[in-house]
Amino acid sequence: MSLWHVERLGRRGDGLAVGEAGRALAPLTLPGEQIEGEAEEGRIAAPRIVTPSPDRVRPVCAHYRACGGCSLMHATEGFTTAWKRQVVETALAARGLPAPVKGIHVSPPRSRRRAVLSGRRTKKGALVGFHARASDVIVDLAECHVMRPEITAALPLLRRITVAGASRSGELSMTVIHGPAGLDVAVTGGKPLDPTLFQDLAALADEGDLARLTWLDQAGDGQSITRRPPALPMGLARVVLPPAGFLQATLEGEAALLAGVQAVTAGATRIVDLFAGCGTFSLPLAKRASVHAVEGLAAPLTALDAGWRGAPGLNRVTTEIRDLARRPMLADELNRFDAIVIDPPRAGAEAQAREIAASRIDKIAFVACDPVNFSRDAQLLAIGGFTLTRLWVVDQFRWSPHVETVAEFART
Repeated sequence: MSLWHVERLGRRGDGLAVGEAGRALAPLTLPGEQIEGEAEEGRIAAPRIVTPSPDRVRPVCAHYRACGGCSLMHATEGFTTAWKRQVVETALAARGLPAPVKGIHVSPPRSRRRAVLSGRRTKKGALVGFHARASDVIVDLAECHVMRPEITAALPLLRRITVAGASRSGELSMTVIHGPAGLDVAVTGGKPLDPTLFQDLAALADEGDLARLTWLDQAGDGQSITRRPPALPMGLARVVLPPAGFLQATLEGEAALLAGVQAVTAGATRIVDLFAGCGTFSLPLAKRASVHAVEGLAAPLTALDAGWRGAPGLNRVTTEIRDLARRPMLADELNRFDAIVIDPPRAGAEAQAREIAASRIDKIAFVACDPVNFSRDAQLLAIGGFTLTRLWVVDQFRWSPHVETVAEFART
């Protein structure tokens, strides 16, 4: 059995181990640990801890070693928080940029209000849970320290939905959102929705007291069984997301991101919100400014607009369907506003960042979920004359390698 030394963690949370055989990735390890194991194709699948790190703790979840939902539950919260801050700082330093971190927020356990679970029929019933690490095997959950208790309590119901609607060889994907109205469940990958299946699902939705249950086909179209509109508060507005719609993972994380955005845009009266989604930032900001919300998909903007129209006392919110990766807002268009909020997907917003750099805008709130792609876009803004003046780190994906940031950019 080969002996290895874990130097540091990689971006995905695996240990980077060094030994006589070379270098390899070792999951569930920590820097400074001595481990034993054999590497295959650059990975030690089952490392044995010889000398543990002082930052190692016993994972609180019985599923941890198998389930791929978490990868850092074996580390103290202090280590994980410091490591995520370091990931952000390292990415920015590689571009020659400062990381003026003003605060770090960590969402509490059992706070994930949106989860995407997998379901598969078996001879005796169904499996519902997350995939095992690097595998298509579903870990059937009995507990979860990440999801809200209301979602965990619905696992038996989700198994019954899987039995009713999954084919023998297929796998369901179930997006489950918990909000004030209850659970909103959207299912893809199931059997065609015929009258018999619809009746069975309606009965299950009643029995489980679901706010909404939606059966989606491969094109994303489908039929909903709605008992109560699954409306979510966004500022003074209430928004009914499209089935399986995007939502910040935790309420606490959303509040931390919004606080940073509001701090950066304070005093602005004309704000453009790029990659606006359903209005996470647009609608709260409309309490004190007019907002133009730009998003590539129609359904989220329809939900945003309906939420704005139903909320009295907000400033004007306009919407625009636009693929900002292929057709970014141009500098001249951006010059009509006095602040920008931008919250791109994981790939970042390289094309849009170039246009922002060429504009006369002097205030940007940049929300990002990938430090490396964010640092690339931040460098483009720095070349265009912006300075990264404040940065908040937000960890709403507890025990995972994911980390988010809110950054303030101002003209030098």
